[in-house]
Amino acid sequence: MTTFVLVPGAWHGAWTFEPLARDLRREGHEAYPLTLTGLGSRKHLLNASVNLDTHILDVVHHMEDEQITDAVLVGHSYGGMVVTGAADRVPERVAGLVYVDAVLPEDGQSVWQLVTDNERAWYLDGVGENGYTSAPMSFLDPRATPHPLASLMQAIRLDGGLDRFRGKDYVYATGWPDGSPFTEVYERLSADPAWHTHAVDSAHNVMRDAPDELLKVLLDAAARAQSSE
Repeated sequence: MTTFVLVPGAWHGAWTFEPLARDLRREGHEAYPLTLTGLGSRKHLLNASVNLDTHILDVVHHMEDEQITDAVLVGHSYGGMVVTGAADRVPERVAGLVYVDAVLPEDGQSVWQLVTDNERAWYLDGVGENGYTSAPMSFLDPRATPHPLASLMQAIRLDGGLDRFRGKDYVYATGWPDGSPFTEVYERLSADPAWHTHAVDSAHNVMRDAPDELLKVLLDAAARAQSSE
């Protein structure tokens, strides 16, 4: 059995991963889709102090509370920042990482630095309402909620590299209408034997648009994690 901790992207809550979590449980694994502070069902906690560190601690504290020591952390989009930071804080609790069309930061980088002007325009939409939240785009699921802008601006601080972790997967969605901000990451990792890369015919919301392909990636990651124990 592998324990998956599933971290959504900006504006989204645990609901975006719940169908995949049910599939993973049917396959005999444990799966925890998380809602980060200030989002989804926890939107009442959103304020100007919620930042990337807050969200990293959401994941770290969940693993500590559940006594998880073999986690495969799965991050979608912005969630790539969060799982990277959480793995760095408690590497002894992490067996692998799966980035689902996600940012992949190095020490000192922010989401703002790692995306294109197109995404930056999305992030700034609605900021004028209170100065600290990014409004969900009109084309997102109605359950999407405002996202804390500070988490998109804050630079991550890392003590080590990802070479500490046995399993690393990157899932690249090929169906961005105006070009993906993650093409360079995917091409770079495809040439790195330490990574397993997967190109899927999907828009950015891979959980919704390519659930079977994503489930297969995660089951393969679980098998590798178990075989290396």
